[in-house]
Amino acid sequence: MSEQTQVVQSTAPAPISERLVSQLRSTSILSSLRDDEIRCLTGFEEVRLKKGDVLARQGEMAHHFWILLDGQIKLTQSTPDGHELEMTSIPAGNAFGEVPLLANIPNAVNLIADTPSHLVQLNEESFWNLMTSCPDVRKAILGNMAKRFQKMQSATIQQEKMASLGTLAAGLMHELNNPGAAARRAASQLRANLMRMHELSAKFSKTELSREQKQCLHDLQDHTLSARQQIVMSSLEQSDAEEALAEWMEGANIENAWKMAPTLVSIGLKAEDLECARTEFPGSTLSDALNWIEAMASSMQLVGTIEESIGRISDLVMAVKSYAYEGKGLKQSVDVNGSIHATLVILSHKMREKEITVEKDFAADLPPLQSECTGLNQIWTNLLDNSIDAVGQHGKISVKTWTEKSPADGQRTDICIRIADDGSGIPLESQAHIFDTFYTTKPAGVGTGLGLGIVHRIVDQYGGTIRFSSEPGTTQFLVRLPAQTPHTA
Repeated sequence: MSEQTQVVQSTAPAPISERLVSQLRSTSILSSLRDDEIRCLTGFEEVRLKKGDVLARQGEMAHHFWILLDGQIKLTQSTPDGHELEMTSIPAGNAFGEVPLLANIPNAVNLIADTPSHLVQLNEESFWNLMTSCPDVRKAILGNMAKRFQKMQSATIQQEKMASLGTLAAGLMHELNNPGAAARRAASQLRANLMRMHELSAKFSKTELSREQKQCLHDLQDHTLSARQQIVMSSLEQSDAEEALAEWMEGANIENAWKMAPTLVSIGLKAEDLECARTEFPGSTLSDALNWIEAMASSMQLVGTIEESIGRISDLVMAVKSYAYEGKGLKQSVDVNGSIHATLVILSHKMREKEITVEKDFAADLPPLQSECTGLNQIWTNLLDNSIDAVGQHGKISVKTWTEKSPADGQRTDICIRIADDGSGIPLESQAHIFDTFYTTKPAGVGTGLGLGIVHRIVDQYGGTIRFSSEPGTTQFLVRLPAQTPHTA
């Protein structure tokens, strides 16, 4: 035993007795040997342990080989957080300790007496003398080791399966969090909108509307209901349109002009589209009419958010169901700009909390992504979520899309997506590990270490690449995806 392990009672090496020969014959490793072959076992000492005595410690270099004559030894493993996990137990009649001796590696586990135990112990010198001078015993030890390796291999495969399942479950929870929270928040906002529309309806019911007023409201409602999706604009175009509409509404003395403008702009309404309302609805009734239209447009968008969130949850559930199956999926044509825009909507609440500015520069001529892969939204979700966590209050995130010829294949067109932020950056010592599973620079309880590992695997499935650069004040990730992925080419 090493000097670090607990001292246990032992007797000095002695010639092997008839009693001991009989006990050794009862062990599985030596049961097939003759008495003279067993007597080749020399240079040993008998060790007796009380319950709880430590035979060897994890991490110490191995120095002994043991044959357990009586009792039981348990194997435990110490975790980095200070816990001790019980792995398995060795019953009487078994030999152990040869693997670390033969491989010259430290003990992988702690060996602790689970009951009062009686062992035969050989030190390194005696063990190697035994292996060189007693071929029959050597054969028995190596055969025993082969069986142990098979068991260890089976256990390792099972551990890998459990680790994969754990990774999948943790990743699933990580991915379900954003759409689940977005759907709940959108439902809450939708309820508030319905209450506001109810109050406005009560006001209108007490007022006799003219035919022209009814027609104006009807036309604006038709426009609102026909806007199935929000119009995708660059950040500059959107900002200019919202400012122009808000100034027009303020000039018409409309309440909450700056609050309503983003929603009305998102469905394509401009000042000229609202002139009928300004003409037909005098005084405060104009505010009521436009508040009604804004509440309806907002409600339609919230329903879209709920549908998008539930759709993403359904996709994740389907991904779990198909996790164990290989093979190609269905061909699909994906609008990358729309995919990123939907993710920005899902994560908009986190950006509002930090008052983050998002600059979008979407290429108008971006070709659809032809693919049989899935999980594209997970790329944007993880990259944007990391950027949101990295930037401070009033931070800035920029998203740009464009196409260019692949540097690896001049005949291939790549869809390029760059997501950048002005956050604190990734520490230099962490940059080599950010795509490693379970590696995270976030505080405990905040980061799972799964996000970028998931991103890397999905990008790879699409036949693309992901690169990044980072220093304090600027971090950017560049994703390149073949417009026609290798799976469908």
